[in-house]
Amino acid sequence: MNIPEILALYDQEQRIQIEYPGMQKERLEKLVRFLRPAPGMSFISYSWLDPGEIDPVIQEQIADFGRSKLRFSWYVCDHDRPAELKKRLLAHGFQPSDPDALMALDLEELPAALQDDTPAHVQRITRRELLADVIQIQTQAYGGDFEWIWDRLGVLMETPELISLFVTYMDAVPVSTGWVIFHPNSQFANLKGGATIPEQRGKGLYTAILAARAQEARRRGRRYLLIDAGAMSQPIAARHGFQLLTSARDFDYPYEETE
Repeated sequence: MNIPEILALYDQEQRIQIEYPGMQKERLEKLVRFLRPAPGMSFISYSWLDPGEIDPVIQEQIADFGRSKLRFSWYVCDHDRPAELKKRLLAHGFQPSDPDALMALDLEELPAALQDDTPAHVQRITRRELLADVIQIQTQAYGGDFEWIWDRLGVLMETPELISLFVTYMDAVPVSTGWVIFHPNSQFANLKGGATIPEQRGKGLYTAILAARAQEARRRGRRYLLIDAGAMSQPIAARHGFQLLTSARDFDYPYEETE
């Protein structure tokens, strides 16, 4: 896999040309951003700035989102230029998330372990009410509030060609989940939401969900699988042939609502 070529393709298809249902896209002179109505999170997906214009552009975005009372984040990868963008975002008060490893797998080289038939207990769900099972798994696996899944995944499920969502059931209890998103006009399929409840980990459930999504992506004619892998999933993805492209993180601006 030619990493620089894949990164260039990723920037074009997944950060510049991409569209998101329910979000307003704005391609400005120096950046691409997506606006979601409050209280949802808007974000800047890509920027190309000269070193001398970093601070004015950051200040302009803070002011612009502030006028609209929209929360927003700035998505930054390690290969983005200029290199000092992250440092300047921090200086302006942005708060970084934990970094994710952006990894890719060439589906023409799908490992044998991901070609096995999907186990019967891994089911593709297509009914919106079953998102309750997805939320239950995510909450048990990570803690926090996952109620946003109702809206975001619910919208995608209205257009089945955009998403395939899988849940593993053990004795009718939802224990593992993950979904794959198919943005139009892209060679990539995006893996999201891989999670297994703590008491069921180490039993191959993550791999089963991964295999189901990989096979679905290949059936749909995609060339590459993408995953933003956290510390828990990165070594598993690496064992299955995913290669590291870059590191990425969100920089959230601490918007405070005023009267």
